[in-house]
Amino acid sequence: MPGQAATIRDLLAAGGRSFSFEFFPPKDAEGEHQLWTTIRELEHLSPTFVSVTYGAGGSTRDRTVRVTARIATDTSITPLAHLTCVGHSVGTLRSVIGAYADGGVRNILALRGDPPDGPRAAFQPHPQGLRYAVELVELLKSLGDFCVGVAAFPEAHPSAGSVEHDADVLAAKARAGADFAITQLFFRPSDYFSLVERTSALGVEIPIIPGIMPITTLAHTTRMAELSGAGLPDEIVARVSRFEDPADVRAEGIAIATELCDVLLEGGAPGLHFYTLNRSRATREIFAGLHSRVA
Repeated sequence: MPGQAATIRDLLAAGGRSFSFEFFPPKDAEGEHQLWTTIRELEHLSPTFVSVTYGAGGSTRDRTVRVTARIATDTSITPLAHLTCVGHSVGTLRSVIGAYADGGVRNILALRGDPPDGPRAAFQPHPQGLRYAVELVELLKSLGDFCVGVAAFPEAHPSAGSVEHDADVLAAKARAGADFAITQLFFRPSDYFSLVERTSALGVEIPIIPGIMPITTLAHTTRMAELSGAGLPDEIVARVSRFEDPADVRAEGIAIATELCDVLLEGGAPGLHFYTLNRSRATREIFAGLHSRVA
């Protein structure tokens, strides 16, 4: 397993498949217990890295910094910290970046972040802040040897005028120094491969890791897709909705995610990033289904 000081840039360059997991900061003591239980359950899978999200407007900033730093010091896992521009001045962003560095965190996912009213709402930057993720990438690179990740959108960001414009944005972030990208959730492998093709044509060579969210309940996944701007294909809804028993719905959702992951890996994706929602069971089931084929 890689050491704590490893950068994701180096881990990806070393070859092999990258497997990573995403968590959100707990809201209370019970949530924190659940989070650390999940981290320990996934640690033995030797993930390439794990990431910790950042609430809208920095609402979970302190918890994100604390949890990410604890992963760096108390586990054998390489952490990736999220950082958004929403609601922050450049001075505040510098302070948060310094807190990450002090906690031993050198890998940061640079995000513009969604407005409080959702990804389709108009973005209003802080008066002394940054407007675009590419500016945050530039800031991070100016402050030290950080390994910087960015977001990618197989179906384009909701605010993008077209998939072509969205590809241009990712190319700009790569030129600014981004080391890798992680995609928003999606359900059709063709959307991911089309994204890679569009960005490759623009000279983007950074690894683009597909983000995976298994369907455990149709209502929840529908809500997450709406929030992210991703489409939930009719054929996926049809496969899941034919079941009434929640256990059968969940099993079909796991099967769909496993099939998606197989196609992505067979098609050359550099790895998989699982949106765990701080629960490990679904992720472990998918991982087990893939492990004999990709280890």
